[in-house]
Amino acid sequence: MNKHESDDKHETDGQLADGYRINEQSIYEQLYRETIPSVVSVYVTPRDVNGPTRSGAGSGFIYDHDDQREPDGYVVTNGHVVGGVDEVEIRFSEGDWRTGRVVGRDDGTDLAVVEVTDLPAYAEPLPVAADAPTPGQRVAALGNPMGLDGTITTGIVSGTNRSLPTGNGFTIPDTVQTDAAINPGNSGGPLVTLDGEVVGVNRARQGDGIGFAISGAIVSRVVPTLIEIGHYRHPYLKISTVDVSPLVAEANELSETRGVLVVDVRLGPASGALVGCESVRTLRGRDVPVGGDVIVGINGRAVRSHEELMRHLLIETRPGEKAEVELVRDGRRLSETVVLGERPKAPGRGGISIGVE
Repeated sequence: MNKHESDDKHETDGQLADGYRINEQSIYEQLYRETIPSVVSVYVTPRDVNGPTRSGAGSGFIYDHDDQREPDGYVVTNGHVVGGVDEVEIRFSEGDWRTGRVVGRDDGTDLAVVEVTDLPAYAEPLPVAADAPTPGQRVAALGNPMGLDGTITTGIVSGTNRSLPTGNGFTIPDTVQTDAAINPGNSGGPLVTLDGEVVGVNRARQGDGIGFAISGAIVSRVVPTLIEIGHYRHPYLKISTVDVSPLVAEANELSETRGVLVVDVRLGPASGALVGCESVRTLRGRDVPVGGDVIVGINGRAVRSHEELMRHLLIETRPGEKAEVELVRDGRRLSETVVLGERPKAPGRGGISIGVE
C-alpha cells in the first residue's frame, strides 16, 4: 500500500467513526425516550405533611406480567431497597406519585415486587429479555442514582454468570457484570439492551467500572412467584464445594480441571447420595481437601464450576424435584439421584443452597 492509499483509508475510517458516534448518540436518545417512562424512583419513607420525603431512595421499573390488570401494575426493585416495610412511595418520570404495596420479597435473590394501582398512562411495562446478554453487548443502566431521577448511564456487558455476595449470607448466581455506572440509588433499576429489553436488575457497584445486575433469567424465574405467593422457595443441597482448580485436580489425581469437588455433605437432601472429602493433602504449601465426589453434571447439563451448579439449581429446579447428579467417584463416572430440599429461611454456613456461600 502506498502513502496516498494509506491517507485515503484513514480519511475513510475517520468518516465512518464520526458517523458511528452520531448514530450511537441517536440510538441512546431514542432508548431513553422509550424506556424512561417505565422507570420509577422508590422511596421507603412515608408521606409527611409537605409531601413525600426523599430518604431511603432506590429505583425500579414497571414489570411486564402476563395477568397484569390495567391500569394497575407491578414494580420490580431490589429487596434491600424496600427493606421490611409494607408500603413505599413511587415517583414516575413525569412527577406523578403513587403509594405502592410490597407484595413479595426474596432475600436469596434480593428481588422485591411492589403492586401499584392507577398507573399513569405513559408508564408501560418493560419486557424482560428471553436470552442472556453476551459480553461486549451494549447496555444502559436507568434509575435514580444519588437521588438524581431519570438518569441513564451507558456501557457494555463485561461478563455473565458472576456470583454476587449479598452481605446477608446469600450469594446470587448468574449476575451480569457491566461497566455502565451504577451508584447508590440505582439499585432496583433496569439494565437494558439497545432494544429496551431488561437483561438485569441493577444492584451493586464494586470498585471503578464494575457493576452488577441480577439477571433477566432470575427475574423471570422469581418475580412471578413473588407476585403469586409473596415469597420464593429455593432448592437446597446442603453441601459445600470448591471448584476443581489445577491444584485441586493434582491433589485428587483428577484428569480434568473442571467440575466441583464436594468438600462436605451435611445432614440433608444429599446425605447418603454424595460423598464429601475425608482428609486434607498439603501440596505446595497449601492444604487441599481430597477424597470427595466431583460433580461434573446435573440433569444432563455439564457443570464446570460452582457458579454453573448454582445457576442451574436456581433457574431450572424446585424443592421436591429429583435431580440426577453426574459425578466422578474414585475414578469412576456414575450418577446419583437427589431429591432437592427447600432452603431454610436463615441460611447456615458451609452449604450450597443457592445463594449461600
